[in-house]
Amino acid sequence: MFESFDSVPQAFWQGVEEFNQQEFYACHDTLEALWMEAPEPNKRFYQGVLQIAVGCYHLGNHNGRGAMILLGEGIKRLKDYLPLNEEIDVTQLVEESSELLHLVQQTEASELAELVQKFDENVFSWPRIIRVSQTV
Repeated sequence: MFESFDSVPQAFWQGVEEFNQQEFYACHDTLEALWMEAPEPNKRFYQGVLQIAVGCYHLGNHNGRGAMILLGEGIKRLKDYLPLNEEIDVTQLVEESSELLHLVQQTEASELAELVQKFDENVFSWPRIIRVSQTV
């Protein structure tokens, strides 16, 4: 089901832009402020996106355990909002984040730096947040 809250806050779109530019810490700051003030059902949605951003941030810092925990929690939360929510293709975000989680789970801690380098070299792609038209 497509859900669109009355007005998507501009801060959310700022967080989406930061996420898609792999500015995961900035995205965390932006979305955390929004999440803390949001009512349900927005609150859990923002928290799920925030957790995926923090999971990516952890991976970028070679913290595999932190990445796995946060990616898993974010994916779990966002599954309640499939397939589309707040003009976002949640299915695509969950699928890409799940692929990343699986990749991290299959990587030894000693190989995390090499894995992150492959993202920098565009061998692998970070998850992206895709905005969709409201006329779905």
